[in-house]
Amino acid sequence: MRIVLNLVWLVLAGVWMAIGYVIAGVICCVLIVTIPWGIASFRIALFALWPFGQRLERRPDHGVGSTLGNVVWFVVAGWWLALGHVFTAIALAVTIIGIPFAWANLKLIPVSLTPLGRRIVDVDDPRTFGVGPTTATTPIPGARSEVPWYGR
Repeated sequence: MRIVLNLVWLVLAGVWMAIGYVIAGVICCVLIVTIPWGIASFRIALFALWPFGQRLERRPDHGVGSTLGNVVWFVVAGWWLALGHVFTAIALAVTIIGIPFAWANLKLIPVSLTPLGRRIVDVDDPRTFGVGPTTATTPIPGARSEVPWYGR
C-alpha cells in the first residue's frame, strides 16, 4: 500500500515540491556559506518525493546552532516552500481522492520551515523506537548499546 501511495503522491505533488527543494538547495550550495542549508534542502527533497513509510523526528542533539540556522532558513527559503505546500494542499483537497495527500502535504510544512535539527526515519526500523541494538552513527535515546558490560 505504501508503494501505491508514494507513486500517486509522486505524480500529484511530490515532483513539484521536490523541484522546489532542489532549487533552494542549489542556490544554497552556490553561496558557499549556506552549504549546510543546501544539504538539508536536498534531504527534504528526497523526503518530499517518497514520504509514505517515513516520518520526521527532532534530533535529540540539536541545539542553538540549528535553531539559529532555522531562523536564517525561514527568512531565506522556508516561507515560500511552506506556501508551496499550502497551495498544493488546497489544490489536492478539491477532490475526495486528494484529501489524504493534501493532509500529507500540510504535515510537511513544519520541516519546510525548520529543516535543521530533524532527521528522517523509516517507520518500520525498530532502532528508531529504541528496540534492539543500534548501528546508527548518532545515539538513539533508550537504545541498547553494543558495548559489552565489561567494556563500559
